[in-house]
Amino acid sequence: MTAASVAPTFTDLERERLSRIALTQLVEPGTPLLDSCMVGATATEVYRRFAEEDPDLGEDGLEARARLAQIHPDRDLERATNAGFRYVIPGDEEWPAQVERLAGQEPLQHRTGTPLGLWVRGPLLLSDLDRSVAIVGSREATAYGADAAARIAADLAVNDFVTVSGAAVGIDAAAHRGALTGPPGSTVAVLAGGVDVPYPLRNRRLIDAIAESGAVISEIAPGFPVTRYRFLSRNRIIAALARGTVVVEAAARSGSLNTSHWAYSINTPVMAVPGQVGAVTSVGTHDLVRTGKGVLVTDGLDVRELVGDSGEALTTEPRGPVRRRDSLTSIEKQVLDAVPVTRPSSQLDIARSACLHPKTAGTALTRLEALGLAERFPEGWQLAPGAART
Repeated sequence: MTAASVAPTFTDLERERLSRIALTQLVEPGTPLLDSCMVGATATEVYRRFAEEDPDLGEDGLEARARLAQIHPDRDLERATNAGFRYVIPGDEEWPAQVERLAGQEPLQHRTGTPLGLWVRGPLLLSDLDRSVAIVGSREATAYGADAAARIAADLAVNDFVTVSGAAVGIDAAAHRGALTGPPGSTVAVLAGGVDVPYPLRNRRLIDAIAESGAVISEIAPGFPVTRYRFLSRNRIIAALARGTVVVEAAARSGSLNTSHWAYSINTPVMAVPGQVGAVTSVGTHDLVRTGKGVLVTDGLDVRELVGDSGEALTTEPRGPVRRRDSLTSIEKQVLDAVPVTRPSSQLDIARSACLHPKTAGTALTRLEALGLAERFPEGWQLAPGAART
């Protein structure tokens, strides 16, 4: 006699995981409807509301319910697991709690809210993104902008920071490549489609390289394509994962400004790399600085000073080369300026020119002679060769 098969049991977390997978296919992730439904509720409870045709969900809820029969979250999770992907949700040790800063935020272009979960391709744990910086910018990057993004990302990588970006052409790609020069696991790409849908296709090899040692992330289920609105949705995740957001080149209507808006909204530092005055790709970054929403940065040290732990990265005041004049007192500088260049002048004339007592001028001249800045002749004093440029 064959024993009856026993139905598998699910823990609450596993049931919640399947409900979240289903909900992200019922309702477009990032929409206010999904965010409002999740307030004070579990995904399992919200899913049940859709299944039972809760009238409070409105027309959007009824339209979504019509797709219930087409959604099989258990199969989707099994296929994804077999492909080497995982779905991380709140309650998992790996869950990046910082993305919960998105909860309750005002919608921007009809997108808001904490992601229900994140699909991950790659070995890097999302819980290791507590030291991460977003670097975003124009797809039409200049050589200057691409170099700046790569240099900043490379500096962050060797200083134990992870670079988060969107794998787009231009600044995103440059930032990822810069980070890949550092230790393994130094960069993460957040996609606008499934983690198995590389976009743009020209960056497929780059995305594969990121997945080898870092992580490719999306709130969109595997196999689902990129859409325009999904770029807007993923921007909020890029900003929320990071300690701060660096914008390198952005036009007036750049998508990277959408990312900086989210960073500003959740009170993380927004930074901008300055560009050429008048350049189209500098309008957005310069406006961030002009309006006070962004802090001007020029290298990785500037970034680390803003997002690093207290005392971790301290910048020094920029200084020119040290000159012999720097060690002079104000009186000595006053006398030096009165010493003639072409013909010697008496101590009395120099004192008169410097508006000083002759004895005071004489003491200063002796010091200038010792420093090689003035020369004594029978006729008087003259500036030493090269002293005018010192």
